[in-house]
Amino acid sequence: MGLIGDYRRLMRAGIALARHDVILPADYQSRLPLAARIAGGTLRLFTGGARGRPGQRLARALEGLGPAYIKLGQFLATRPDVFGTEVTSDLDHLKDKLPPFSMKAARAALTAEFGAAEVDRLFADLSEPVAAASLAQVHRMDLPDGPRAVKILRPKIEEQLSKELSAMKRAARTIEGMSVESRRLKPVAFTETIATAMMRETDLRLEAGGADEMRALSEKNGYFQVPKVDWDRTGRRVLTIDWVDGKPLTDPTALDQPGIDRKALANDITRGFLTNAIEHGVFHADMHEGNLILTPEGKIGLVDFGIIGRIGMTERRFLAEILWGFLKRDYVRVAEVHFEAGYVPASQSVGEFAQALRTIGEPIHGKPAEEVSMGRVLLQLFDYTHTFGMALRPELVLLQKTMVQVEGVARAIDPAHNIWNASEPVVESWIRRSFGPQGAAKLVSDNIREVTNRLKRLPEVMDRFEAFMEHELEEAPPPPKKPFAPWWGWFGLAVALAGLAVWAFK
Repeated sequence: MGLIGDYRRLMRAGIALARHDVILPADYQSRLPLAARIAGGTLRLFTGGARGRPGQRLARALEGLGPAYIKLGQFLATRPDVFGTEVTSDLDHLKDKLPPFSMKAARAALTAEFGAAEVDRLFADLSEPVAAASLAQVHRMDLPDGPRAVKILRPKIEEQLSKELSAMKRAARTIEGMSVESRRLKPVAFTETIATAMMRETDLRLEAGGADEMRALSEKNGYFQVPKVDWDRTGRRVLTIDWVDGKPLTDPTALDQPGIDRKALANDITRGFLTNAIEHGVFHADMHEGNLILTPEGKIGLVDFGIIGRIGMTERRFLAEILWGFLKRDYVRVAEVHFEAGYVPASQSVGEFAQALRTIGEPIHGKPAEEVSMGRVLLQLFDYTHTFGMALRPELVLLQKTMVQVEGVARAIDPAHNIWNASEPVVESWIRRSFGPQGAAKLVSDNIREVTNRLKRLPEVMDRFEAFMEHELEEAPPPPKKPFAPWWGWFGLAVALAGLAVWAFK
C-alpha cells in the first residue's frame, strides 16, 4: 500500500508540474536533446498556455500541491547555486496561505495539548483565526498583561507531511539510481535534509526555543524587537508569544508612517543580521518581508522562528574575513581564508584563486550602492569555489540565501542602501576583538582550559588502557617458551605513555 500510495501521490505531483510547464519547459528548449524537446512539446499540449517565468510557474504548481510542496519550494529557494538566482527569487515569493480550519478543531487541538480544564483557563478569549498557512494558523488573544499570538498546528498535518515526504524520498531514490549525473546534487541526501527540517517544524516547542534565543540576543544588541514566549501556553502543537503590533513590510503603506528614517532602518536590518551571525553564530534564516513587522515605534519586529541558522566559529571567521577582505580589496587574504578553513583543497593554488576573486571584487569598487549586489558577489564566489574544488557546505548556502534576503529587504526600504558600508563596523569590531590582544588572550585561555580538561581525564584514560591490555592478555594465546626480553616491555610502556602525553597536550 505504501508503494502504491507513493506513486499515486507522485503522479498527482507530475500532472500539476506538467500543467504549469515545469517539466522540460519551453524556456530551456535550446539546451535539451531532441528526444527531450519532443517530449516537452507533447507535454505543453496539455498546459493550457502556462505563463510567467519558470520559477513563477513552479511556485504556482507547488502552492496547489499543498503543505509539503510549499515547504519544498522554500527549501529549493535556498539553493541559487543549483537553480540560479532568478528561479530561487521567484520561489522566495511562494504564497504560503491556505483557508483556516475551524474553531472547533482549534479548540480540540488545545484540549489535546493542555486538557479541557486548563484550556478554559488559559485560552478563554481566543479569537477567530487571523492568518492561516500550510502548517498552522494564528489566533489573537487579549490578556490583562497584553495581547498574545497563538499558533496552532493544522489537524493531522504530521500524517499528511509524512505521506508526501515518503513519496518525495521514493522519487529521489529513483532519480539517483537512474541518473549518474544527478548524484552530484545528492537528491537523496537533500530530500532527507528537507524531511528532517519539515518534521522539526511540527514541534512548536523547538520554534519557541529559537524565538527565546533570538529575543535574548536582541536584548543585547537592540537591532530587532522579538516577542516573548508564553511558556505556560506553549506545547508541541501550540506556540504562544507576545503579539507584535505594527504592519508587515509586505504592506505597501508600512513605511508611510511619519518619522521613519529609511536609511537607519535598512542599516539596522543588515547590522542586526550580521551581528547575530558573526558575534553569536545564530541567525533568523527566513527574513523575508512577511516576517518583518514595522512597529509604531519605528523598530523592526521579527516573527516566525521555524528556521534558525547556525554557524560555528570557523564559518563565522570565514564570513567576517571574506567581507573584510573584499572591503579592503585584499584578495590574497580572502583566498587564504578559504584554504585555512579547508573549503578549497590544498592542491589548488592560492595565487590563482586570489586572481579569480579579484575579478569579483574589482568591478564593484567605485560604483553606486544601487548597482552593487551582495547576492551577485556571493553567487560568483560560489561559482569560483566550485571551479576550484570547494565542497558545498549547507550552512554556508543557508547563510548566503539569508544575506541575499536581507539585502533585498534593506534595498526595498532604502534603494541607496550600501550593504558593504553597513556591514563594515560590525565586521571591523569583531575582527579587532577576535584577532587583536583580547582575542589572543582568549585563545590562550581556551587552549589552557582544553589541556586542563584533558589532563583531568587522563586517569580515566589510563584505567581504560589498563583494562584493555588486561583483556588482550587474557585473550592472547600462551606466550612462547623463549623468555620475553625485559627491555622490550619497558620500551612499549614508554611509547604508550608518550602517546598519552601527546593526546593530552595536542
